Amino acid sequence: MQKDKIKNLVWFRNDLRTIDNAVLAEATKNGHKLVGVYCFDPRHFEVDKFGFKKTEKFRAKFLIETIHDLKEQLNQLNIDLLVFLDAPEAVIPELGKAHQITDIYLQKEWTQEEVDTENLVKAELEDINWHHIHNQLLFHPEDINFEISKTPQVFTVFRKKLEKYVDIRHEVTTKKQTNDNRIENNTNIPTLSDLGFKDFEQHPHSVFPFKGGETEALNRLNDYFFNTKKLGFYKKTRNGLVGVDYSSKFSPWLANGSISARTIYWNVKQFEKEHFKNQSTYWLIFELIWRDYFKYVSIKHGSQIFKLGGILQKDYEWSTNQTQINNWINGETQSDFVNANMIELKETGWMSNRGRQNVASYFAKELELDWRIGASYFESLLVDYDVHSNYGNWMYVAGVGNDPRDRKFNVQLQAERYDANGKFRSLWLQPSLF
Repeated sequence: MQKDKIKNLVWFRNDLRTIDNAVLAEATKNGHKLVGVYCFDPRHFEVDKFGFKKTEKFRAKFLIETIHDLKEQLNQLNIDLLVFLDAPEAVIPELGKAHQITDIYLQKEWTQEEVDTENLVKAELEDINWHHIHNQLLFHPEDINFEISKTPQVFTVFRKKLEKYVDIRHEVTTKKQTNDNRIENNTNIPTLSDLGFKDFEQHPHSVFPFKGGETEALNRLNDYFFNTKKLGFYKKTRNGLVGVDYSSKFSPWLANGSISARTIYWNVKQFEKEHFKNQSTYWLIFELIWRDYFKYVSIKHGSQIFKLGGILQKDYEWSTNQTQINNWINGETQSDFVNANMIELKETGWMSNRGRQNVASYFAKELELDWRIGASYFESLLVDYDVHSNYGNWMYVAGVGNDPRDRKFNVQLQAERYDANGKFRSLWLQPSLF
């Protein structure tokens, strides 16, 4: 039996939202029927070359919650989301043939694995119009005032070139489709068990007690900005280690695209208009610019960000001592501050920004271990893993990236400064009650 002729397919990846989703907005413009698809790619749950599962249980659970919410938000727009536990190159060509798809809309990606997967799909499809749309940046590539190939080597130069001279685009809206856009949808969202994990309860000490999805992201934004006005203290508290509100905690939703950087930016501007403007409101935007910076660095340098010498192609002496790596992972190093942070990561899938800088510096500069192993472990565990920020930050700390000073953190001094009363260390180094 001939299935419905749909024409437009939206291939969701790390843009799992309906608000300010340029891909979705573009796909609804021409009035053709459309459907969404999301693939839980089995390769994302396999063990990588360093021995870590690419996606561990924390991000897997967050992703499942996100897809449930995305499906619900799309339902309200009369758009169906087909969900599969299979490789995109197995799923999308079949959908293309079954529904006579003519156009595929997707977020523009440039890192190797994403591009390779796209090419596998393209090899199985003919006569398809591909629409790659930038959907994850604060500053749109068409608006910036320099060539991407000339992206500055130092963040401060990048920031100063953009923040006062390039406007942030406004959010785009997706119009609700008519009822006849609906199709029969018998697909199911996989469970943790389907992905090879046991269900688990959140650790009672977790500072990220939130669920995945656009709804939860917007609730957090409204609470952090407008209900509690904690945004107004962000610069003073952002180096904290204990508690839910020392930082915005937006990064997991930003990482899988449950919320856009532009939505956060324009809400900061609204807050400044309605309440007050200070260093803290600016600093949140400052951090969004950092996020953009690492994305532009990865566009400029391509796969060099995954190589041992980094974008500087530096030739350090790196070790792969398995005992030292395991001690770092398990929180059994000579630094109690490093240990506490690593145990927090292992138990919750989260670590503070301050913690990440210290444990990465200790791994690369103190133990002189191959930084890519640390980056791969972070990729596996972190609920907010983002390929560009993760590898950009690891290169930076390892001395093969964008740090002009090639600094090394003194973890003992850092502990005395940021955990003076030892509260954080005692929280995670006591015998586990969980």
